[in-house]
Amino acid sequence: MGFVMRTFTIGIAALAALMVPASAQRPSPFVGRWDFNIKTPRGTAACWLGIAEKGGKLDVWYQPPGGNVYQLHDFKMNGSHLVLNIAKNQTWDLSAEGDKLAGVIRRTNGTNPLVGARAPEMKRAEPTAWTAPEPLFNGKNLDGWEPMGNPADNHWTVKDGVLVNEAHGDNLRTTRKFEDFKVHYEVNCPQGGNSGFYLRGRYEVQIEYEPLTENPPERRIGSIYGRIAPGGDVPRTPGKWETFDVTLVGRTVTVVHNGVTTIDHKEIEGITGGALDANEGEPGPFYIQGDHTGGLQFRNITVSVPK
Repeated sequence: MGFVMRTFTIGIAALAALMVPASAQRPSPFVGRWDFNIKTPRGTAACWLGIAEKGGKLDVWYQPPGGNVYQLHDFKMNGSHLVLNIAKNQTWDLSAEGDKLAGVIRRTNGTNPLVGARAPEMKRAEPTAWTAPEPLFNGKNLDGWEPMGNPADNHWTVKDGVLVNEAHGDNLRTTRKFEDFKVHYEVNCPQGGNSGFYLRGRYEVQIEYEPLTENPPERRIGSIYGRIAPGGDVPRTPGKWETFDVTLVGRTVTVVHNGVTTIDHKEIEGITGGALDANEGEPGPFYIQGDHTGGLQFRNITVSVPK
């Protein structure tokens, strides 16, 4: 009797599994984080999609080449295609192909091919030891750094041992690239100033002293722009020197602002606006925004890497 009952129970369980819709047994092939490098007349535009399933529906977030990540509401499944209305005159039509999303961008002036790669997880343990801090800025000149863009728009200079962006103009990046690191920098941001210090050229640590009404917490000073809001209690001090100590291992970031841990081992989901590219698994440079406002100063920029 026991054997009969057990067989009957197994049969019911198998039948129940067969009755579950296929869509409930496996996630949509579009689910994941996706990196896009889009070729434009002005160079590479780095974009990102984060797609999850919630309540049986897709939850889609988009990081454009500039600005902050935001949720997309205007999209639909059209057969095996995911069609996203990115902007008024821009639609993405995508198909899932394993670890890639491929399709086209449709604009009023034509179409362009589009391919996105599944973003790497980059989960790795924090190193047990780091090298001694090495200067990235020598306090004398721009050796080890290069302006990005038209040289005529470069307003970065060195005065009295301080790196200064005298006016709105070019961004500035290191000639070296880094993977995992601890970086230290000191910044003096004037009232109304706006800049950012980019990690691997893809993740912006925000620097700003704009009116509080202009930016939500995840876009204020010390945030990973649009991604992670800082915690802790650090007074806003425009026009004064402040310190940042940032550790990045894989996607895990820790930010210490003026000695206060404001972001503690948080995961950065994807690139931020202004990323040089979307190749998240690769080393990248540090870069400092100079194309928003002038007047910012930096000093004592150092880096440590795993031993």
